[in-house]
Amino acid sequence: MLVAPRRQDCRETRFQITVFHPTRPKHATLNPTLPSATAPAKPVAASRPSCISSRRYSQTASSARIKTWDFEEIQKIVKEPKNMVIVDVREASELQETGRIPGAIHIPITTQPDSFHVTDEEFEDRLGYPRPDKDTELLTYCRSGVRAHAAAEIARAAGWTKLGEYPGSWLDWTKKGGAVQK
Repeated sequence: MLVAPRRQDCRETRFQITVFHPTRPKHATLNPTLPSATAPAKPVAASRPSCISSRRYSQTASSARIKTWDFEEIQKIVKEPKNMVIVDVREASELQETGRIPGAIHIPITTQPDSFHVTDEEFEDRLGYPRPDKDTELLTYCRSGVRAHAAAEIARAAGWTKLGEYPGSWLDWTKKGGAVQK
């Protein structure tokens, strides 16, 4: 996705958003009632006014440092723990219904998104156990992988540098017969 301020006469700022999608055509029907919405995309002029910014936004740049783990790798960690903490970021009600990956700690990221940013004392008061050290590797998982990625990004912003996520998360774990701790 390219987001660039578009200025006309350098007095008024408008934004032009260009989205590149690998499977969609070069033009998309946004609203079939508008003639311009169904028209093919027009090429952008080769030269642009000097007042247009060339800043780009990339969603994948920050997540490049977060390692992804699969079922087999996590099974090995559960059987032979190492200097890593598995973090279940689902809500308490989800854990009560389903259980968790053995040895995982619980940090509910939806209701307590600031858990990685609070002091060690406040963390322990809230959750009942010490906060993992920032030099410890964290491996996050949730139900399907979305919250796990968000939690890893939050932890990264709070100072953790060794991060991993389990994209398949709980659904993949139970589908493949992973052990469950109640």
